[in-house]
Amino acid sequence: MRKWTADFSKLVFTHVLLIGVPTIFYYCLRLGGMSLINLHMAIATLFLIGSAIIFVESTTALTRRFATTQTPPPRNRFDRFARKFKRAIGSGGRRLPVTDTPVPRCTVLVAAYLPNEQDIILETLHHLLEVVRRPQAGLEIILAYNTPVNLPVEDELRQLAAQHPELQLVRVEDSRSKAENLNAVLDRVTGEITCILDADHHPPADCFERAWRWLEYNYDVVQGRNVIRNHQQNLLTQNIAIEFEMVYGVAHPAKSYLMDSTIFGGSNGYWRTEALQRIRFNPAMLTEDIDASMRTLLSGYRIVHDRSIVTTELAPADFNSFWFQRKRWSHGWLEVSLKYQRRVWKSKKLTLWQKVYWTYLLYYCVLYSLIALQILPLVLSLALHPVITVPEENPYLWFSTIATFSSGIYATLVTMRISAQRYPLWYYLQHAVFIFFYTIMKNMISIVGLYDHLHGFNRWVVTPRTSAQRQRLQPVSRPALPAPSVPSSGLESSEAS
Repeated sequence: MRKWTADFSKLVFTHVLLIGVPTIFYYCLRLGGMSLINLHMAIATLFLIGSAIIFVESTTALTRRFATTQTPPPRNRFDRFARKFKRAIGSGGRRLPVTDTPVPRCTVLVAAYLPNEQDIILETLHHLLEVVRRPQAGLEIILAYNTPVNLPVEDELRQLAAQHPELQLVRVEDSRSKAENLNAVLDRVTGEITCILDADHHPPADCFERAWRWLEYNYDVVQGRNVIRNHQQNLLTQNIAIEFEMVYGVAHPAKSYLMDSTIFGGSNGYWRTEALQRIRFNPAMLTEDIDASMRTLLSGYRIVHDRSIVTTELAPADFNSFWFQRKRWSHGWLEVSLKYQRRVWKSKKLTLWQKVYWTYLLYYCVLYSLIALQILPLVLSLALHPVITVPEENPYLWFSTIATFSSGIYATLVTMRISAQRYPLWYYLQHAVFIFFYTIMKNMISIVGLYDHLHGFNRWVVTPRTSAQRQRLQPVSRPALPAPSVPSSGLESSEAS
């Protein structure tokens, strides 16, 4: 509660600064006779660009299919026309033939902070041991965990490992992060393919078979699709479930197809072990996965998103957990943006469009919440001024407003069409209603994350991962460590083809 009180104070301070002060400023300008219509239109243009991107990504995701073999015969004339149209616009799907090469030896790395995840880790390991299909060359599972105290679940883990020789338990002493846990066991890996999982993730049985088809065709990392397992818990988990479908089922696959570049999302990622051992993870970063994604691309490796590799995970089930998780994500994205944006533009391996894409992901998305927020003081200052020509009469403002609201509804409808999990219809309807307010809430969290970054706050709160999702939030200190060493030939250039 004390941590939330501190963040609430930051929220009030930042929004008084970003809304209250500009409202007074804009009001004074209006008193001086200025209509501020140009500022209204500039912010409307920002919303319009974001809406256009959502429309393009959603439409692309609606037609895109990954790693198909051969197309079955068309069922009717309309089906034949639709296929011709998709081929004409380049969205017919990447047709990768079924490989004759067997899946090589694979490794699963599970990272866990046991005081936080002791209630779910056995369930995850049983899933991996009993559900995931094993290549003929073999499968090994390595649990890399840290815990400040001895726990009863460790005895159960040792019993499970004694029954399954393919399971290795590695307690990483003095570790304070997921990155340190993973780095500690990378040299133990014997598989040619390495899957990284969080302790709450349950991948599909054929995950390695699907990932191998991409890895054999010159990709180095395959990111799968994450969906929410505890979506029925409450209103928050229901909305997170739809949000995850929109991110992992629509946005990331569309970007991967349009730009042939995407991110490693921290879990359900399948790496060429050689690339992973070279990249490693930086414990000094709040979002070590996005940092690793950038160094992977800058080192000349390729990442693809395959939404058919579906894993389930647990969403934060209370607002407190959600707040601190999203704040860490926002803060981490900002760190990565400031660290890598210049290197992206200096890259000789990225295409122009890929550079634009990563600029959008790194800077545009970070600055969007700050700039978009200015629409509130503009409207408030307008309401305070008794006599003025209402800028909402401008057709461009009406058009941008309609486009902004309709883009969210359209993306929700597309998500409903291609969702990996068949949620109740009312999930989508309520998300379409709440998406505007949900977005505002995430923007507010982003601003508090920016405040923390500017003030050097480098501690983050562990997201509860118990079966009841009620474990007490625990702060974790980040060590000030240097970035993992990467040969200069990789970092000096960049590649995300």
